[in-house]
Amino acid sequence: MNLEEYFARTGYKGSLEKQDLETLTDIFQHHIRAVPFENLSIHCGEKITLELEHVYNKIVRRKRGGWCMENNQLLGWVLKRLGYDASFLGAYVFNPHQNAYATIMTHLLVKVVIDGKAYIVDGGFGVSYQMWQPMELVSGKDQPQAPGIFRFTEKNATWYLEKMRRKQYIPNQNFSNSDLLEKKECRKVYMFSLEPRTVEDFRFQCTYLQTSPDSLFTNKSICTLQTTDGFQALIGWTLTETTYNYKENMDLVEFVTLEDEEVEKTLKEKFNITLERKLVPINIKGFYTI
Repeated sequence: MNLEEYFARTGYKGSLEKQDLETLTDIFQHHIRAVPFENLSIHCGEKITLELEHVYNKIVRRKRGGWCMENNQLLGWVLKRLGYDASFLGAYVFNPHQNAYATIMTHLLVKVVIDGKAYIVDGGFGVSYQMWQPMELVSGKDQPQAPGIFRFTEKNATWYLEKMRRKQYIPNQNFSNSDLLEKKECRKVYMFSLEPRTVEDFRFQCTYLQTSPDSLFTNKSICTLQTTDGFQALIGWTLTETTYNYKENMDLVEFVTLEDEEVEKTLKEKFNITLERKLVPINIKGFYTI
């Protein structure tokens, strides 16, 4: 494993000398625009494991993506190798259908401290809740980014992330009530504490999320990638392409339903992913929103 190979994968060609916020942001943005958030292994007969070398080979050499435990573990390794003060935290994801936070800590994220200020760096959430810049860990402050306005709030040593989106223009009205559309303008994302975590804290969750019939990830095949002006997502057979703020305070959300034979071609053309095994798409309703 080496940094040069990783940066060739993400296309980052900037400085590696400074451990400042500007460099961190640049490295982070190259990652989220090159490495998809995806769970396709579950739906093509592969096991997801958390060994760093396996994650590195999958994302860097096989040019795949991964979910938070893979993306953020790799990103954390890169930042530590560069000399950043980086550590892992664990979060409980908000479930909009149950209107409650998960009871299992399933989300791994990265905390980075620069000049005494703490930032959250999360390259493993995907879709419209993927932050585009490191977020300063400060309570009650609106932090506008291209995807919308993010905000942390802290209460009794528990931190909460929420996001406010713009209005949406949906040309294909057949999808105006789709489960894939986020209905609320302000959405809770996850909650977390500042207790340091290790990858070992996620072993059970890694198995659970890829085997439980109650898991989002067994009920949806997901591949999503950030672009320069939005994101694209393939969930089951539905391709979504979102352009942020294409008009004043309005996001363009375009949907198309693919045929079986178009799925693998779309993965290659839109996400630069070539699978080694046959994908079986799935999209059971009631589990996921964009």
